[in-house]
Amino acid sequence: MQRVKLSDTLEMSRLVYGMWRLGDDTDTSASHVEAKIQACLDQGITTFDQADIYGGYAAEAVLGAALRANPALRQRMEIVTKCDIVAPMGRYAHAKVKYYDTSRAHILQSVDTSLSEMATDHIDLLLIHRPDPLMDHHETGAALDEVVASGKVGAVGVSNFRPWDWSLLQSAMKTQLVTNQIEISLGEISPFTNGDLAFHQQHGHPIMAWSPLGGGLLMAGNPPVGIVADEIAAEFGVDRAAVAVAFLLAHPANILPVLGTNNLDRIKRATDALKVKLDRESWYRLYEAALGHEVP
Repeated sequence: MQRVKLSDTLEMSRLVYGMWRLGDDTDTSASHVEAKIQACLDQGITTFDQADIYGGYAAEAVLGAALRANPALRQRMEIVTKCDIVAPMGRYAHAKVKYYDTSRAHILQSVDTSLSEMATDHIDLLLIHRPDPLMDHHETGAALDEVVASGKVGAVGVSNFRPWDWSLLQSAMKTQLVTNQIEISLGEISPFTNGDLAFHQQHGHPIMAWSPLGGGLLMAGNPPVGIVADEIAAEFGVDRAAVAVAFLLAHPANILPVLGTNNLDRIKRATDALKVKLDRESWYRLYEAALGHEVP
């Protein structure tokens, strides 16, 4: 498995296992979660993506139960988590409205809570989950610098930020932001042309791609892009999911797809995407199908 260097102290696997739905599985036992982790590790997938809000603020604890049961797993993993979304559920059930909180107090408390929930003494990568229209970039930037300096967090980045949001936050920081996790897939191709991908490619920031299968929509039925993906999949002996992921891997911007499924068999086939080698013509066949028309 290819390793991607995000900073002097952080490398991640090119494919990332996303734990968004970890708490939604019918079996959230420590042994079943460990089986998922082991299936990833067996393929060289060592990076695991979490967020405090996942599972109604419960998914981190589900992971933590598995790490408490087998602490040795932690040494083989990079853990990513996120903060700043406050939604009226779980520990924030008292909130009157969903909002974003990028204050120093909230970031520091979120880090401590995540460490406790996941039974770990450090977070490899912390992301600000959503741009906060009320963000004081000096306060937020200083708080991110602080959690890195404390040793509780190895590196920091953002999620769903536009280039100007990134630049604003980075301008108030000593620590370098290392990645932006954005939605990008054959079902959401706007980052290829709206400047998001170009900005990070220009500056050499590896990008994490959430929902690389379009939330599963690309896998259902026979949309035009699915038909083309099936034709290419047949050439390589894989399914259309592998082709959809390979579409992102083929881009020179160093995209790290975040693959989320609770199906153990699908987890074990995650690296099928590495078998697919798309030439330029095949890549554009998929891109054209996603556009719904030929390129200009």
